[in-house]
Parts: sequence; C-alpha cells; structure tokens
Amino acid sequence: MVDRTSLEILLKQIAEGKITPSEGVEKLKYLNFEAIDNFAKIDHHRQLRTGFPEVIWSQGKTPEQIRQIIHVMRQNSPLVMATRLEADVAETLQEQIQDLRYYPLAKIAAIGQNSNKYKGKISIVTAGTADLPVAEEAAITGELCGFTVERLWDVGVAGIHRLLNHRHLITQADILIVVAGMEGALPSVVAGLANCPVIAVPTSIGYGTSFGGLSALLTMLNSCATGIGVVNIDNGFGAAMLAGQILRLANRFSEKKE
Repeated sequence: MVDRTSLEILLKQIAEGKITPSEGVEKLKYLNFEAIDNFAKIDHHRQLRTGFPEVIWSQGKTPEQIRQIIHVMRQNSPLVMATRLEADVAETLQEQIQDLRYYPLAKIAAIGQNSNKYKGKISIVTAGTADLPVAEEAAITGELCGFTVERLWDVGVAGIHRLLNHRHLITQADILIVVAGMEGALPSVVAGLANCPVIAVPTSIGYGTSFGGLSALLTMLNSCATGIGVVNIDNGFGAAMLAGQILRLANRFSEKKE
C-alpha cells in the first residue's frame, strides 16, 4: 500500500499550507502500489493517473497467482479485468470467484464495471470472421471501460460492397478500430471514407507469407491514407485503450467549453 512515511510527509505539507489539496492529489497519484508475495506489485493508482485501472495480463501466470491478484485488486477498483485468459483457467477461477464473468471469444474475465460513462462511440470493423477474437478483445475492453461500442464484422476488401453498404456507419463514427489479417488493406480503405481517427490492428491470420501478421502490420504502417495509427499484431486491448484515451480527451475539451 502507500508508503506510510511518504503519506505522512504529504499530509503534513497540505496541513501546513505548503501545497494545496489539489497539488496533494497530483502527488498522491504516484505513491500507491501493493506487493503480493514476491510475484506482483499492484498499481492501485493507475486509474487516478490515467483514467483506467491496471489490467491483469494472464499469459504466463498461474491460476493461483491470478486469483490472488484479483482478490487484492477488487478491494480498490470498481473494475477488475484479466486479458488473454484461457477457458480452462477461467473455469478454475470461477469455481473460487463466483462473480467472475468470462467472455470466451475475447478471452477476457472481469468483475464489475468502470463507474465512468463516456460520451462518444468506439466503432469496430473487421475484415473477416477469423479476426473476431482480436476484435472482441477490443470491444469487450471498451465496454468494460465505460464506452459504447458498435460492431461491424466481416466487411473485408475481397467483397468491398459489404463495407460500402454500411458506409453510413463509417462516416458517422467518432473513432474507428479496424481489424484485419491477410494483406491488411482494410484500414486504408476505411480511412479514405472516415472523418475520424482510425486505429488499425493487424492480426496473425493469413497464409505463410503473411508471417504471422507481419505482412498486415507493414501494409498498415505504409498506408497512403491519412489519420491512421497502428498498434501491434493481435493487440485488440491496446487499440481499445488508445481509442478510449482519445474519446476521454474529447470529453475533457467538451466539458471545458460548457
């Protein structure tokens, strides 16, 4: 938890008027973490600093380690979320944690919900059905973090009329996450139609020369369309968090104008 000496010094500075209460809150953002045995240090103040709580990366952790982390995190956050959690591990955890929800396609487990509700919508588009696990990771992450999510699946460039038939969803979007494997051309097409930021997510779906998503990644990085940012291969979670930060910033500017 918070280092006692550091906290006492901070509170004394506030009491003596050396810093204001608002300055104290800013300093407090960087004090709080909690160690769990010798394998984890939980950053309880990440939501205070960044707007979103720390999330558990499940790969490489044992079910018992994940259980202990969840137990500590839920005492300090309205949302506890674990990504890349396999179904058998989730089943084991649900036997011990009754209110743990599991989203099998996204491989996400969660307790609770972010208490904040944000204006704006995250629209997520996939090239093919095989891209759905990555897209659902983005969608569930966005919803758990307090955003409205719109889904548009299987509209890749091999049948471009499918995308054009939903052009109104593209032109009316606040921010777009476009998920594609194979050659990864869909974000360029979407960005040529959209008037909002586009976050491109390459997936590891494709034949041998796709090199596990590297081909799609390079296509997206070399796009001639403007307004595209690219995250790592299969990183639906990262795309959703970036989209969320952009919408939160837009919310902040909107509140200043009011």
